[in-house]
This record gives sequence, structure tokens and C-alpha cells, in this order.
Amino acid sequence: MSESAFDFEILHTEGRARSGRIRTSRGVIDTPAFMPVGTAATVKAMLPENVRETGAQVVLCNTYHLMLRPGENRIADLGGLHGFMNWNLPILTDSGGFQVMSLKQLRKTNEHGVRFKSHIDGSEHELTPERSMRIQEKLGSDIVMCFDDCTPHPVAPSEAEASMLLSMRWAERCRHAFRGNGGSALFGIQQGSIYEELRGQSSDMLKSLGFDGYAIGGLAVGEGQERMFTVLDYAPEMLPRDRPRYLMGVGKPDDIVGAVERGVDMFDCVLPSRSGRTGQAFTRHGAINLKNACHRDDPEPLDAFCGCPACRNYSRAYLHHVVKAGEIVASMLLTWHNLHYFQELMAGLRQAVAEQTLDQFVREFHGARRDYAKA
Repeated sequence: MSESAFDFEILHTEGRARSGRIRTSRGVIDTPAFMPVGTAATVKAMLPENVRETGAQVVLCNTYHLMLRPGENRIADLGGLHGFMNWNLPILTDSGGFQVMSLKQLRKTNEHGVRFKSHIDGSEHELTPERSMRIQEKLGSDIVMCFDDCTPHPVAPSEAEASMLLSMRWAERCRHAFRGNGGSALFGIQQGSIYEELRGQSSDMLKSLGFDGYAIGGLAVGEGQERMFTVLDYAPEMLPRDRPRYLMGVGKPDDIVGAVERGVDMFDCVLPSRSGRTGQAFTRHGAINLKNACHRDDPEPLDAFCGCPACRNYSRAYLHHVVKAGEIVASMLLTWHNLHYFQELMAGLRQAVAEQTLDQFVREFHGARRDYAKA
């Protein structure tokens, strides 16, 4: 692994929670951080400059989707992902492992890698640890994820162990194949499903290889929040304290708050944009469904304390109308609002850790939602 421009500094702690700063060659990421998901080199319904205006400092793009369309070589020829999608801040690319897992009947996994059929046209492809590294290198990713095998839930301990060990062998191959071009960083991924002993073994093997950061994989796959938090009670502390900890695919606002309390630094989820396209808005009082008729004549904003364009300029009545009418502007406004809300949540968590007021922040976060639900 070549010398990286990547660095991580913990600035404050409160209990197990941390606030810190990741430095990359393309900019700083303040943690805890939420990464909007730009699957196909776009955060759906948003312009990149608008994503930046929400406060996002990094986005996630998807190796599987981009290798199939438009192809990593075409993106490389057009200046890499940053130039291609007009995003000059850091980009994290996932390895494609989770998407390949979700193909089920369209894939075959062996020691070498995974053979699968494209969900687009049925064409056959193969992803291996080495190829995943090369694709992410051509995309120009700042944070590269190891290629791993992710098990669904529920899964038997023996199956979880076999999958975890395969992921660790693939992690070693990724570590050797990774070149760190342009100062990029490589993250290893802890696996082991809901089994503490397996996650401990996975962490030990990853630490012996040495990575720039570490992810917690194999959660938010159907196990539920209570069981996820049980895993997070121990899983982050198994990873190096001086490296970023990234919980993949999470999640809902209360998932994020609980995970920050347990020592997680980075998050990603499609929820803000997907919910925005289906008429759901996240607020400090909980989620609001703009399809509901109770908003039809409501002149108030979604959230009087929110500074996003949807809240500054439009009423709930208008947003209800455009959602019900299927207008494109509904997806644009609600996605912008949701991303703005998630970034404000992260900023609030960072400030609370810095000021040693996280317990109060968490109480007020849950209290506002409970009070609204009773109203």
C-alpha cells in the first residue's frame, strides 16, 4: 500500500462517542458524518452543488452499478468520478459485494470471486477482490472499500463463519492489490453477522493486515434495531481506536444517534433520497407522510426551524399537492429537505460531543419525537 494522504484525528470524546476529522487529498470530512448515496454517480433528484449546500462533505457511489453502466473505463477516460459527476469533494465507493449478494439467483460465489448476471441486460460478469480494487481505482475513489461477502439475516453460525473467513481472505487480497493512487485510502470490513466471537475474529484478522479505516458490515439486513444495537455494544470497540469506524447502510435517524453513542463515525443510507421520492420527510419531530390528507390545507412549513428551500419557501399544503400530483419538484424539494435534516443531525451530534452534552442531546432528540407522537 502506497503512502496515503488520508488521516484521522479524534478531537473530542464523550463516553464511547467521538467527534473527529478525516483528512483526504480532496478535503476534510467532519465526523460523525453522513454520506448521501449517489448510486449511479448522482444523488437522485439533486444537483451536486445542491448536495454540497446541505452540508455534505462526502458522497458514496456504487461500484457494481457504475461498472455495468457506463463502465469504469469510460468514467476514467472522462476524468474519473469527480469530474464526471461534478463533485470535487471526497467520494467513497463501495466494493459491489452487497449488490452482488442481493442478486441471489443471478450469482455464483467461489474462492476466486463472484460470477453474476447483470440485472440490466443479463450479461455475465465477474467480480474478484483484485478487480474491485482496479475498478475503484479507475473511478478515482478517495475511500476504497474491500470486496467482501455479506450474509443476510437470519444466518446459521456455521454459514456466518464461512462467509466471514472468505471475506477475510478476500480482504488480504484487496490489501495486496490496492495501490493507493492519488492518496486514496482502503477500508477493511468487519463481518460475522450477529455473533460476537466471529466479529472478534474478523477484527483481529483485519487489524493484522492494517487498513486506513474499518467498516462494520452485515448489519441493517433485517435483524432489527435492538439486535443491531446489541452488536454495536461491542463491535466498534473491537476495531482500532485511532481509525474511522464506518457502519455500512445505516440508517434511520434514531439508528444513527444510537450508533454514535456506541462509537461509530461514518454512515450512509439511501433513506433520505428514497423517502423524498415517496413523499416522506424527516423532521426533528419524526417522519411526516406528505401524502396524508391532514396536510392538504396546512399553511405551515414542514419544520419552522429548518432552513432548507422546502421549509423556507413552501407550505405543507403545497408539498402535499405536488406529492399527490406526482410532480418532479416534490422529489427535489423533499430530498433536499431530508438531506439537510440528516446533515443538521450530524452537526448537532458533533457539537454535543464537543461540548460534552451528548446525553442531553439524545434525551431531547427522543423527547421531541415522543411529544409529537402524543399530540
